[in-house]
Amino acid sequence: MMGLVFLGLSETMAQQKELDAGTKYSIRSIAVTGAQNFNESTVIAFTGLKIGDQVFIPGEKLSSITKKLWEQNLFSDIAFYVTGIEQNEVDLELYIVELPKLNKIIIDGVRKGQATEIINDNELKEGTKITKNLITTTKNSIINKYAERGYLNAQVMITTIPFKDSLGVTVAQDMRVLIDKGSRIKVGEINFKGNNDISDKKLRSFFKNVKRKNPVRFWKKSKYTEELYAEDKTTLIDRYKESGYRDARIISDTLRQIDDQTIGVDLTIEEGKKYYFGNIRFIGNSVYTDEFLKQYMAIGKGDTYNGTLLQERIADNSDPDAADLTNLYQNEGYLFSQINPVEVAVRQDTIDFEIRIKENKLTYFDHVTVVGNDKTNDHVIYRELRTRPGQKYSKRNVIRTIRELGQLGYFDAEQLTPDFVNLDPNNGTLDLEYSVIEKGSSQIELQGGYGGGGFVGTLGLSFNNFSLRNMFEKDAWRPVPMGDGQRLSLRAQASTFYSTYSLSVMEPWLGGKRPVQFSTSFSHTVQYLFNFQTRERDTDRRFLITGGSIGIAKRLKWPDDYFQLSQAISFQHYNLKNYNTGLFTFGDGFSNNLAYTIGIGRNSTSANPIYPRFGSDFSLNAKLTLPYSAFNGVDYKGLSDERDALGEVLANDPSEGESVDAQERVSEIDQMRFNWLEYYKVKFQATWYTTLVGDLVLRPKAEFGFLGAYNQNRGIPPFERFFLGGDGLGAFSLDGREVVQLRGYPNQSLSTNDGSSIYNKFSLELRYPVTLKQLASIYVLSFVEGGAAYDSFRNYNPFDIKRSAGAGIRIFMPAFGLLGIDFGYGFDPVLNGFEKNGWETHFIIGQQF
Repeated sequence: MMGLVFLGLSETMAQQKELDAGTKYSIRSIAVTGAQNFNESTVIAFTGLKIGDQVFIPGEKLSSITKKLWEQNLFSDIAFYVTGIEQNEVDLELYIVELPKLNKIIIDGVRKGQATEIINDNELKEGTKITKNLITTTKNSIINKYAERGYLNAQVMITTIPFKDSLGVTVAQDMRVLIDKGSRIKVGEINFKGNNDISDKKLRSFFKNVKRKNPVRFWKKSKYTEELYAEDKTTLIDRYKESGYRDARIISDTLRQIDDQTIGVDLTIEEGKKYYFGNIRFIGNSVYTDEFLKQYMAIGKGDTYNGTLLQERIADNSDPDAADLTNLYQNEGYLFSQINPVEVAVRQDTIDFEIRIKENKLTYFDHVTVVGNDKTNDHVIYRELRTRPGQKYSKRNVIRTIRELGQLGYFDAEQLTPDFVNLDPNNGTLDLEYSVIEKGSSQIELQGGYGGGGFVGTLGLSFNNFSLRNMFEKDAWRPVPMGDGQRLSLRAQASTFYSTYSLSVMEPWLGGKRPVQFSTSFSHTVQYLFNFQTRERDTDRRFLITGGSIGIAKRLKWPDDYFQLSQAISFQHYNLKNYNTGLFTFGDGFSNNLAYTIGIGRNSTSANPIYPRFGSDFSLNAKLTLPYSAFNGVDYKGLSDERDALGEVLANDPSEGESVDAQERVSEIDQMRFNWLEYYKVKFQATWYTTLVGDLVLRPKAEFGFLGAYNQNRGIPPFERFFLGGDGLGAFSLDGREVVQLRGYPNQSLSTNDGSSIYNKFSLELRYPVTLKQLASIYVLSFVEGGAAYDSFRNYNPFDIKRSAGAGIRIFMPAFGLLGIDFGYGFDPVLNGFEKNGWETHFIIGQQF
């Protein structure tokens, strides 16, 4: 038996001579016997005993050897025997019985996946020694595992079966585990006694985990576990205290069996008296007046007592940037301030408080350092810091710095940490060290697929932490110059009937002094007319687009420094050769698009740009051209009237010659109307992020876009239009069009072939992260959204929208950007359709919804 040590003479020797406990014996021989497979010399070497050693029998040395052997967890029986004795010499025999090894484990009564989970949790590997402790702990582990899932009556039986070799010798044992989970225990009743002021229904609503059976409530199943029940009891009392019942307690609670599958829960409550806040005095404050602190804390005399709320107004540990008194002082440099609420009097149902404040000395940053950046140059990081040596300490600035470093995209936002070192309350100083972990900031896009009528190949390179100044330094190309925070993007895409090339460069700190972002881009596209029936292109009918832009964006200080003002000038030259389509009514000619874009935005989202947990992102942009019709002297009304008249001629089935002449004149008129594009375009987007519980994030979003004309006789140009529907990735043409995603519908199926001049879209997304590790950030999502596109305000109705819902997954890998897939169900018909669209699958590449 485990733990039993037998030490003494063998039966024969005991009859001949007895051992003298006070005599030291010399070991004459050592033998190892028993049921074991170990080499005898190995066992003897492990004991440390040698022939000739002097030992007391019994004695401390043999006892310690026995203990040492037990600690190996290899044996079920250990004993020393004396098999021979002559004068002061003895023959020793070490008797050991080796524990059986596990050959295989058989688990019955549960699914294969659960059986594998049990084996892994209990480390039941082949070769493991089978001990009583192993059997007991495995059994208890399985019972506890199912109890946590609501199977309180689970039963487990474990047996061992000898495993014999080909000669019939037992060499190991099989372990058989029979599991009977039984039925999941559900809660049939939750009853309360002693509650006079708060109803049973309200109290049951405080139970978030343990719920009564309810067939209508499919989203929360009824189950009982001790852990969840204890958590709910704590929540119950907390809710009482938040309602003013600070003395509330549970006097007793009982579980009773209703039937084999159902239990009842009975709780007796002592509510106590309902309390209110009385006088609140501030003691020790010199920086802020009593009146200001009262207004800031927002708790007044006569308010229902709420201890949780009071603590949150003093120091809200759930929100590092909360509007509480602790942050109020710490944001003004009082790092070592101490604020404690103390009850000073209880008068019937009223409690008076003193808020005792110990402000201590102002604190200043002595040293501010950053560690962990190997690729990113120091100046790129230090220019984003809101905390500087010699500055007054501010908790708000520390949090904001973490946010700014995370938004750069060069570091793992989930592992950005500020470390306070060398805190000196006497001198009012501290050192601050930001620890960063760099991640890959460059991305490669290499893909091929079938779309747009043929094979589409794409090669894109985006270097998000590029160094322009080191481009001509040979040693800096490892593989490319990195570390100065510039962005360089190169992209080429080609298919059967089009090819496009683009280059863009962005410098976030122009001149290195202020956060003024400078960007420039260039692009060129060649597009041929394509016959989708014959799958052939016509190289004699082409559409060339060449363009570029220069932009400046400046971070503002008012209304706050989350705002940014951006401005850009862009130019595109559209050259058409024999390229007649429904949208481009002139087949030969050109159009020029010179536009000025101004926008204002505010982005206050949290540190991780891949998975924001809170904050908002707003943007309002206007893209404007010059009002050429106001000064170029062209009679656009006359041209419009003439075009309408020619349209009537074409509609009345003219002769071939008249038709050709009319069509050519229409093309000439449209060329005159659109030689220099004239329009204004306004877009608005608003996104909010709210953490519901844990890492579960709700993301509402609203969008609106409008394309208008200064001169209605000149009309809206055939460029710059909105195309709604699908995954938002179908914008292969660079004619200024904007492809707006709406999942659950085919690409661009909710706009006409010519595009729309107005659109609005609303979406609601629920996100939960699977992992936010550096190598890959993965989160799942569900969504509902709706939107519509319109030709003019005459038929604009923001409530008549195409609706969809679905779910998806996003994977962000630093080397490849954002990837994902969505499954969306369209509840309405596509444009000109009659039946609801149904399911659509969307692949997401390089964008976020």
